[in-house]
Amino acid sequence: MEISLKQMIKQTIRPAIVLFILLSLITGVVYPLATTALGKWLLPTQANGSLIEKDGKLIGSSLIGQNFTEPKYFWGRPSATGPYPNNAAASSGSNQGPLNPALAEAVKGRVSALKAVDSNNTLPIPVDLVTASASGLDPHISPAAAAYQASRVAKERGISDASVQALIDNNTEGRQWGVLGEPRVNVLKLNIALDKNTAKISE
Repeated sequence: MEISLKQMIKQTIRPAIVLFILLSLITGVVYPLATTALGKWLLPTQANGSLIEKDGKLIGSSLIGQNFTEPKYFWGRPSATGPYPNNAAASSGSNQGPLNPALAEAVKGRVSALKAVDSNNTLPIPVDLVTASASGLDPHISPAAAAYQASRVAKERGISDASVQALIDNNTEGRQWGVLGEPRVNVLKLNIALDKNTAKISE
């Protein structure tokens, strides 16, 4: 028995269109709205971008690094994003291998920059201060990278090395759930704490 065009539309095409619309509404509207609402309820800070304010002004996110270059601040990891460092819209690494001459030259330049602002520092330079992360947005450095910069920051601000190290210790985050990753220091949070500490001393 031949099926007429009208019957074919009724039996196959119309159900397919209805199913398409229904699934589009569920996966494209209901699901995103539900997960967003649930995220804002359970983890409001993270769901809103882990934003950080200072004196009532938005200054950044604890999830995205910033390009600190003044000697009185702790410096974060180098960023390979373009057209400027820590560009959240262009997250990427350099994809340069360890034998790439361009990478060796970039690391050499970063070493020179660190030595130029702290020529008396004889400590070995931690690798995370001269190499970019895979995302190019890493907001953290290792405790060793923070400790390497402590004497420079203390000297620039006219405060003791011990007080700077105390700030590093207070802003060092442990392994996630005590197992994942390594201890790390959020550079933006540390620099905010540093500004607050300096302001208290000068009052």
